[in-house]
Amino acid sequence: MTDLSRRHLIQGAVAAGAALAGSTVAVASPKQKWDEVVDVIVIGSGFAGLAAAIEAKKAGANVVVLEKMATFGGNSIINGGILTATGCPQQKLHKIEDSVELLEKDILTAGNYMNYSSKVRYLAEHALSNYEWTVKELGVQYLPDAIGQEGGHSVPRYVTTTNGSGSGIVTKELDKCKELGIPLRNRVFVEHIIRGDNGVEGVQVREGYRFPKADSGKVKTIRATKGVVLCYGGFSADVKFRMFQDPKLNETLDTTNQPGATSEMWRETSAIGALQVQNDWIQCGPWGCPREKGMGIGWQFNQTAAAEYGLWVNAEGKRFVNELANRKVRADAIMVEQANGKKCFAICNEPNVQPLKKQRPGFLEKMLERKIVEKYDSLEALAKAAGIKADALKAQVEEFNKVVKAKADPVWSRYINNDQVPLVEGPWYVCELQPKVHHCMGGLVTDDNCEVLDVRSDKPIGHLFAAGEATGGVHGAVRLGSVAILDCLVFGRLAGQKVAAIK
Repeated sequence: MTDLSRRHLIQGAVAAGAALAGSTVAVASPKQKWDEVVDVIVIGSGFAGLAAAIEAKKAGANVVVLEKMATFGGNSIINGGILTATGCPQQKLHKIEDSVELLEKDILTAGNYMNYSSKVRYLAEHALSNYEWTVKELGVQYLPDAIGQEGGHSVPRYVTTTNGSGSGIVTKELDKCKELGIPLRNRVFVEHIIRGDNGVEGVQVREGYRFPKADSGKVKTIRATKGVVLCYGGFSADVKFRMFQDPKLNETLDTTNQPGATSEMWRETSAIGALQVQNDWIQCGPWGCPREKGMGIGWQFNQTAAAEYGLWVNAEGKRFVNELANRKVRADAIMVEQANGKKCFAICNEPNVQPLKKQRPGFLEKMLERKIVEKYDSLEALAKAAGIKADALKAQVEEFNKVVKAKADPVWSRYINNDQVPLVEGPWYVCELQPKVHHCMGGLVTDDNCEVLDVRSDKPIGHLFAAGEATGGVHGAVRLGSVAILDCLVFGRLAGQKVAAIK
């Protein structure tokens, strides 16, 4: 059989499979014409995509970044701006003992050991150098004396951008891209990934695309001589697709994601034979607030103040979960309480909200102004207004204060921060809790070089790389908070380096 006839046979088989599935697949032909040729195409302009573009360009590749939405940054630019940074100066300032091994263990434990261990190890080993890269290479600014702890972490180990947002990193990445002369193109929707005999050859796009109009924009083909890097993120805003994976995540649940976090590229990579895993492991952020849409800002009180320095209770006035457990444990616990007709609340008092005020200056005032968080002079007044049993709440706070003083939680085994003080003095603050669909742990399977594997052969497809939330296997069952940026930047950079090295 000649190469040409083999190619036609493969094309026919793929096309037949696509027809049966009711979809189309773009397959390269010997006469494929290209409207543009570059070395590297990066799809997505969040943490991972921009990091990949920066590294590929620095390695000498001609790079273009494609973003389907009108603005750059995706979910990353509205991210909470907290980054795992084991070994950073902020940890040392607070005399917090941590290690690569402890971070690795925490990620694996939260992931129920469904993670790919080599990726977790690589991630943990690069936590400090990644932090240093963002500071020295990008010029990102973090609060110099603040260190925080998200659920599932054994110790406080996240740093916070000075503006309290992922935009504090993304804008610096965008600046670096502009400095390096990397073209950033918005409203460019990738309609198809074009795969040939030797792997991915390029993409078919719609320039001038207007989300969510699938037929908007002008069709164009772009060839990538070195490769395509997929950094298109998750699908948490796509109710239909997420319900295919987990039927519980229906339209009644809000999402923290921007509207463009949809499934088109997840479907397209499946259509070209890319291996995917764990797509039904979708994380809900437990710290959301029902009084605001999307990610909002209330989560910062619920997590940074109440989970780290206060307590979470149900309408009975009882703690119902370890406030610093991983996100799945906490979200599931809230949903169980809600199923039993009980609302859940995050509570903190004035002395213990100081870390929040320090980390996020002015944010608490905004929460109070928008009625997201309520403030009361006494615990009794708070209980009455929120609909919590007052006597039970007072008793629970007194019991919790014993835990704070002893620095040991015999019931829930929660970590107690060194600078946490008993909840005695008012005023008191409260915010209702509501889980929201947040992060997709599954996705494309990549090897240690960030190359995407083929579903039939388990080997790299060729010229196709991926990083960030588009990939699976890093986080397993549960992603720890503040590890997403680490994941995106570390593997985004690696993908950029590897694709640029293709001859």
